[in-house]
Amino acid sequence: MKHPVASVLLTWLAAALCHAEVQVTPPPALPWSGASEALIAAEDDPWITPAEQASFATTPSYSDTRRYLERLVEESPLLTLEPFGTSAEGRELYYVRARPRKAEAPRPVVLIQAGIHAHEIDGKDAGLMLLRDIALRGKEALVATVDFVFVPIYNVDGHERRATLNGPHLRGPGLRGMRDTAQAINLNRDYAKADAPETRAMLKLIRALDPVLYIDVHVSDGFDHAYDVTYTYAGWGHHVLSPTISEWLTGPFETQVNAHLRSQGHNPHFYPAALDGRDLTKGLRVSAEGPRWSTGYGDHRRMPTVLVEMHHLKPYRQRVLGAYHLMEGALRAASDQLPALQTAIATDRAARPKQLPVGWERDTEPFKTIPFEGVAYETFESPASGRSERRFLGRTESWTMPVTGQHPTMQLTLPRAWWVPASEQEALELLALHGIEFERIKAPRTLDLDTVRFSELGFDPVKDTRVRMTGTAVHVLERVTLPKGSARVPFDQDLGLLAAGLLEPEAIDSLFAWGFFPEMTQPHGDLDALESAPLADAMLAADPELRSAFEAKLSEDKAFAADPRARLAWFVARSPYADRRYRRYPIYREVQ
Repeated sequence: MKHPVASVLLTWLAAALCHAEVQVTPPPALPWSGASEALIAAEDDPWITPAEQASFATTPSYSDTRRYLERLVEESPLLTLEPFGTSAEGRELYYVRARPRKAEAPRPVVLIQAGIHAHEIDGKDAGLMLLRDIALRGKEALVATVDFVFVPIYNVDGHERRATLNGPHLRGPGLRGMRDTAQAINLNRDYAKADAPETRAMLKLIRALDPVLYIDVHVSDGFDHAYDVTYTYAGWGHHVLSPTISEWLTGPFETQVNAHLRSQGHNPHFYPAALDGRDLTKGLRVSAEGPRWSTGYGDHRRMPTVLVEMHHLKPYRQRVLGAYHLMEGALRAASDQLPALQTAIATDRAARPKQLPVGWERDTEPFKTIPFEGVAYETFESPASGRSERRFLGRTESWTMPVTGQHPTMQLTLPRAWWVPASEQEALELLALHGIEFERIKAPRTLDLDTVRFSELGFDPVKDTRVRMTGTAVHVLERVTLPKGSARVPFDQDLGLLAAGLLEPEAIDSLFAWGFFPEMTQPHGDLDALESAPLADAMLAADPELRSAFEAKLSEDKAFAADPRARLAWFVARSPYADRRYRRYPIYREVQ
């Protein structure tokens, strides 16, 4: 007779082995061949990259990538390799800089990063090939007027958590990294709050380099289509805070990059985000972006930023070659159009808009329709989901896609400045990390300031390592005494819009929204029932309006009516003994 525990274990093992054989199967790949295939090094080439050597079946590890780049840097005087931070698990973050032998510093910088999501690693292998060709294969002209700074692996800890089942929607390579960091942080949701050491290192690098162009290379998910290189900017060139930069990106930059990609056999398009993933006939969507994302951060910072999404259902070989030519095209565009690009940046940094949109709603009608190369699909009934699902068939067809945007539902009139009390050290450290200017006062100061209290507070689901907060803000002008060491953050600075995105509590990625002030959520009073009950009874007897409000609350909220502590707390909150920090946003607005 089998032991019952052993029997259970054998049954579980048999089921696990059976399930291990079931894997995600991608739809048929579209046929492709292009001029960019000529880039691939011969098998006996001493400078063949690890991905090329493996026929793009795999991507190299952190250490193998580093070894290849160190060897390349040692060979070429055009390249240097420099550290810029350390990951949570102690791995060094580094970049490679390509610049002419006798170039004088400082020079404009094009900063390109790969592997912010470590399973989306096309940019790393494309960058190794491009650096080789700049250093050794006659493409030095790409850095004639700009420095090329390349971060091959941003999420280094996630990169080393490699497994074949990571990113199952991707058609290669084998042994992919993970989306998030070792601390379970999504780095492309971390720009505003900067919780990860990797993010803090990247923000310092951005401040040091002040790039004229910042490119963040990803790989998409979602529906199948004919485009192998897609990319986007904040708001898809519409809902933007840096309009002159946006005009350059959607105009001269896009025209030149797309022409270069097409000349090499690739099919570029703006990144197509479906309005409804279950019904593609509804078309594409355009959305405003907060500074949590690379593109939204660039928009707030007035830094031209491009998010690249290589298409996940294209073979890895094709994707790497496409990423190579997008990066090459971007370097050419920045070099060829440098004066216009720098003028666009300066124009937006000099602007001081009066308002900041902080609430958005989807439009009911599209603002345009576009021709689109889709991939045919059929539907089938899934026993598992219990509904109709899609299956793509590996052949293209022509679609017409409506594109729907958003409109602002709330706009804030921006203040002259914000005041951050000396006690809010985490907020002040974050502002300094972003490079936002502020000045500390050397003695206490009393001012009439716009204060914000929340009539109600709530919580959104956890994102990364933070609980997001929600609430209804009520603005009141009050006299406030600020202690020595408090900071005045002026709006009139190049990073004024970034300051607004972090400090205006109603903004989508404000410090309030990211839960930086949990002390707001509970009162810190000293009264217990021995004092508060007589106080509440006296208040009831003295104030008929208060009595009416209390009786209405009892009638409307049965849980409240049955909770003696909540009833007494209701009175204390309306008494002179109330905790003035409760539901009070600790940062003030200078509006006069």
